[in-house]
Amino acid sequence: NLTVELATMGDLRLVERPQAHTIGPLDQRVIKANIKVSSTETGHIFGTIVYENSSTAEKTYVNLSDIHLDIMDYIRPAVCTEDAFRSMWAEFEWENKVVINTTFTDLNSFLQHIVEKTNTTCLTPVASLQDPIDCSFLAANLYAVSVFGEDALVNVSVEKKANAANSLGGHVRIRSKTQGIALSLGDRITLVQRGVGATPQP
Repeated sequence: NLTVELATMGDLRLVERPQAHTIGPLDQRVIKANIKVSSTETGHIFGTIVYENSSTAEKTYVNLSDIHLDIMDYIRPAVCTEDAFRSMWAEFEWENKVVINTTFTDLNSFLQHIVEKTNTTCLTPVASLQDPIDCSFLAANLYAVSVFGEDALVNVSVEKKANAANSLGGHVRIRSKTQGIALSLGDRITLVQRGVGATPQP
């Protein structure tokens, strides 16, 4: 007898457990399972194969590699009015605040990197972001919607520090109706904010 046991972490639910199979030597089986995803949240699926030796009835366990569900699979760029953004910002109770720690030294380059890596749309007009070269501060609002219709609001407030390295500091704040999307999007920003190929800080 052989069974595949599945477990989930996050807002995932196993709809129906895979049935047990009796498999002979060199036999193969394709086993399918349905898992319901009900909200935008990073999750994991864990699996174990359990089988019995036909002669000894002793059980053997084989742990499978876990499957990671990325929040970016559910996030889509979207647009809304400035009034709608402010209204939702005041209404949504879940907030996640991420401290900026990046190798970027250019304000606009950092903002564009965050926009691309989070599948968001920058709602702040481009003209207002094209400040003089000596500008040391930038603020912008970003927006996205999940495939489940959940709104994700992001506010980027970044400034150049007064040091020889011209390093950047500040915060990225995420607000949403649900805790899962606020935490998962914050984890995503923390992961990608340093940048790939950016000039390293001394």
